[in-house]
Amino acid sequence: MTFSMPPESFRTLRPEPTARRARGWDVALTIVLLVLLPLLALAASYAGVLLVYAADACGSVTCDTGLMNIGFWTAVVSPWVVLIIGVVISIVRLVRHRLAFWVPLVTVVTIAAVWFVAAALVGAGVSAS
Repeated sequence: MTFSMPPESFRTLRPEPTARRARGWDVALTIVLLVLLPLLALAASYAGVLLVYAADACGSVTCDTGLMNIGFWTAVVSPWVVLIIGVVISIVRLVRHRLAFWVPLVTVVTIAAVWFVAAALVGAGVSAS
């Protein structure tokens, strides 16, 4: 039994995809930013721990401790969740030879934004009377 080449009608007319080249500056910049991201997440978590001092204002008024608790834990845990998501997306983009330096930058902005939302939740819990 012999196998021959498929007929011309079965062959594709598209050219073979060319391999993408990795950009050296993108890989280096992404790695530097990924190394710095855990430091930012640690700082954001520490700042989230300091939000517990907002409960000092609850001595004479009633506060919504449930809302304060949600804001506190969001500020402590969310930087690490956002960090893991950002690192995974960056690595996937690097492996696929796509631009990836912007992913850690978006991760920094997202960590800061989520922390401020959590701080607003804690503030709303304090002012709830």
